[in-house]
Amino acid sequence: MKNIVCFGEILWDVFPNHKKIGGAPLNVAIRLQSLKNNVAIISSRGDDAKGEKIIEFIKEHGVDAEHIQIDKKLKTGKVKVMLNQKGSASYDIKFPRAWDNIQLTEDAKEITKNSDAFIFGSLVARDDTSRKTIYALLKLASYKIFDVNLREPYYTKEVLNNLMNEADFIKFNDDEIFEIAKQYGGSQRSLEQTIKFIAEQTNTKSICVTKGRHGAILYYKDAFYYNSGYKVVVVDTVGAGDSFLASLIDKLLKGASPQNAIDFACAVGALVASNEGANPKIKTQDIESFMNS
Repeated sequence: MKNIVCFGEILWDVFPNHKKIGGAPLNVAIRLQSLKNNVAIISSRGDDAKGEKIIEFIKEHGVDAEHIQIDKKLKTGKVKVMLNQKGSASYDIKFPRAWDNIQLTEDAKEITKNSDAFIFGSLVARDDTSRKTIYALLKLASYKIFDVNLREPYYTKEVLNNLMNEADFIKFNDDEIFEIAKQYGGSQRSLEQTIKFIAEQTNTKSICVTKGRHGAILYYKDAFYYNSGYKVVVVDTVGAGDSFLASLIDKLLKGASPQNAIDFACAVGALVASNEGANPKIKTQDIESFMNS
């Protein structure tokens, strides 16, 4: 069992016909908690009913919600989600919201300092206050995992560069890594070349790139590991990458082989995509039987 801190946005995903509680760091936290870790989340919510419901939801899933601040001025986060015919999502992210104003507190510093892993994304760095807080906490964390989420217009090359250079482990999707490599002037053609290029540019030892239904590739301790994906009927892709990352990190932190870790993570990501919403309950035995089927 590991002590893990997730930092960033908590919000409501509003779909055409329903709404669900989400946010990448929260989705990661819930999946990590379900895999038997001690997980806390640092964030901020509005002083409103929607924020209270998120707190109830987080506590129901066993995640420590004590480090979620209440903002008296800004509302709880909200994202309008549009799904295409294949279940792939696009997002309209409301700004500013409470999670843009996460304050640096002594409690946040203490829990970050004592964690086995600190997981953060790029979206939370879109505004000054939360960005300054994350920069301060990264100086205290022992193992830093950066979950890249490029959401236009909410990122800059400078901020991405700062966050990548702080990270020990970076997770991209294939579109994101090629876009960022281009910003660095990289002309690599293969995914492997691009991964090595980014690793050198940012001095990052471990990189993982997801490829949608085609699985993922993991660069870990100077070696590549592959999974070509699991075939499922996609309902929606929201949260699939978050559960993938949580499952991958859980396995690696607990000493599993990199190959076992990426196989397990791809299976969990596929199972999430075959269900509605970001946080379907999935038992470990269901994952293992799915992998072996």
